[in-house]
Amino acid sequence: MAAERPVVFIVDDDASMRNAVEDLIGSVGLEARGFASPQDFLQAKRPDAPGCLVLDVRLPGSSGLQFQQELAKAGIHLPVIFITGHGDIPMSVRAIKAGAVEFLTKPFRDQELLDAINAAIERHRAQLRDAAVVAQLRQRFDALTQREREIMALVIAGRANKQIAGDLGVSEATVKVHRGQIMRKMQARSLPELVRMGDALGLSAAKPQAN
Repeated sequence: MAAERPVVFIVDDDASMRNAVEDLIGSVGLEARGFASPQDFLQAKRPDAPGCLVLDVRLPGSSGLQFQQELAKAGIHLPVIFITGHGDIPMSVRAIKAGAVEFLTKPFRDQELLDAINAAIERHRAQLRDAAVVAQLRQRFDALTQREREIMALVIAGRANKQIAGDLGVSEATVKVHRGQIMRKMQARSLPELVRMGDALGLSAAKPQAN
């Protein structure tokens, strides 16, 4: 996925500005796709590739800042670069706090936009890599039996084999066998690595209890 050609989406109702940004992006070998409205962008099919969104702050019917929130709610996690001819400090702070990569006021230098685009693409590429890793871990976790999942949760919570055996009413030898299966199926080379996998999966393990 991360090897796919990056795509930069531009949402700006000003056709001349949109075309200028598309030409700039194309001049450095990136693919650019322009849209006159957020609705047009949402209706278009997006490739499964790293990219970013260059978004005008002032759009007909909905502000770019509102659209940024809508994207997050819709689970669309493309990094956003705002461009505007009417920006102010509170607006830029709000955009950055909401996760925007950059907030550029027109007229801006071409290199400023290109630098922001490159940073945004790298951020998205990292997000895609992380998501792929988590998806792979989820697949491994789903291959565990219910008992193995229970024991994994207790292991990453810091419970010792003897404590786990007492918690589940099984022998310590049985716990050891299950732990070995868990390590093999999760492809974990050490306990710290298994704990990191649990964190990545968002497993909510109970805290260790006192004896």
